[in-house]
Amino acid sequence: MKPSGTPTNTSSLSKNKAQGAKEFSGHVHSAGLPAIDAARKKVLAAFLKTINIRFKSSELLNLSFIHRSVSNESNSRINNERLEFLGDAILGAVSANLLYQNLADRPEGDLAKIKSVVVSEDILSGVARELQIDTLLVLGRGEELSGGRTKKAILADALEALIGAIYLDSGYKNAFDFVKSFISVEIDRVLENRYLQDYKSLLQEYCQRAYKNYPIYRLVKRSGPEHSRIFWVEVEVNGVVYGPSTGRNKKGAERDAARLAWDALNHQKGIGDEKT
Repeated sequence: MKPSGTPTNTSSLSKNKAQGAKEFSGHVHSAGLPAIDAARKKVLAAFLKTINIRFKSSELLNLSFIHRSVSNESNSRINNERLEFLGDAILGAVSANLLYQNLADRPEGDLAKIKSVVVSEDILSGVARELQIDTLLVLGRGEELSGGRTKKAILADALEALIGAIYLDSGYKNAFDFVKSFISVEIDRVLENRYLQDYKSLLQEYCQRAYKNYPIYRLVKRSGPEHSRIFWVEVEVNGVVYGPSTGRNKKGAERDAARLAWDALNHQKGIGDEKT
């Protein structure tokens, strides 16, 4: 899922993870944005180098990674939710534009289905992990302890916030180019039917055929408040456990666990090439 033109050497981000995840100090920049120290600026500069984008305001870039759990714990209003709102709209517009321009033979219904997949939480969180946004997140203590850096919703939201920050910092063209760099790849994958399969059905059919049994799904845990609950599910296939995977509901987590198992089995045994 790496955007085109993105360098593969991102070790400097990982090395600076501790600095990148530094807790919000509460100090505010003169423009109303959280002030950041030299160490954090160095981490952000390394990140910008990997995505080949320049930022006038490192404070605005930093804001895109501040989760609402920070503002909840510090009684402030400083978090990335407004940037996420803006970025979500830009992401949708860019995706729709690319689909409209490049798939002139497809009806509106097909375009809508493809768009719903490429801007989904699953896809966006994968792109965010590829860009190592998880190492840049600024989380509240509670969210950090509950595994917030691995949560798809938080990762996808941060990527959308980053899109919003790019738009505000350097305009629509740069935001368009950034979104295009990874969304075009995902559109191609959807057109190849890589994300349009029902993995739970595929996995069940394979287990019946190969092992004469069924996949077993287990809810490992729930986390988060009632309005933002995250479900963790693992799946057992013939004695081998895959996952856990997460989702905003149990069914979504089961689907993702099935995808993990299917991809692993396909890699090991080439089951995707078998005739059913």
